[in-house]
Amino acid sequence: MTSSPPTPMTPQARAYETMRTQGLRLTSQRKTITEVAFGNREHFSAESLLSRSRRQNTKVSRATVYRTLAFLVRAGLLRQVGIGQSTPLYDPNFADHPRHGHFVCVDCQKIVEFHDHCLDVRESIVTKDHGFSPKRVNLQIEATCDALRDKGVCPRNSRTVKPASKK
Repeated sequence: MTSSPPTPMTPQARAYETMRTQGLRLTSQRKTITEVAFGNREHFSAESLLSRSRRQNTKVSRATVYRTLAFLVRAGLLRQVGIGQSTPLYDPNFADHPRHGHFVCVDCQKIVEFHDHCLDVRESIVTKDHGFSPKRVNLQIEATCDALRDKGVCPRNSRTVKPASKK
């Protein structure tokens, strides 16, 4: 009889385990925040996490949300994205898929995830050529929205501009 490989832990379960090993109590607030953070694949802000968490548990405090987010980022379970925006967002997909990049639309602030194996190879070559071993990679490309440039309107934003002239 062969045994099957162990089922990988969910990011939520890893968060609980990390809290336990770090000596943090798993309070109802932390549990709710963690469930909400990893219960959706969409990027979120601290304030949207607070709002969604409070729908499940009215006792969730803003301070606990911010402390829990900082803990989850330090633990490597969340990644902060959208750096340079007025409100940073958090990536709940990072724990399961740490090797992906992000396009951030500078017009509408939409974040789109991507993965490209060629980038992994290039990263390996470049770091070795320069005598480094990568520990963490955070690829974020800030870009303009083609729809806004070409059609004068971004489907994700109410902003409009005069379309670029075709030459």
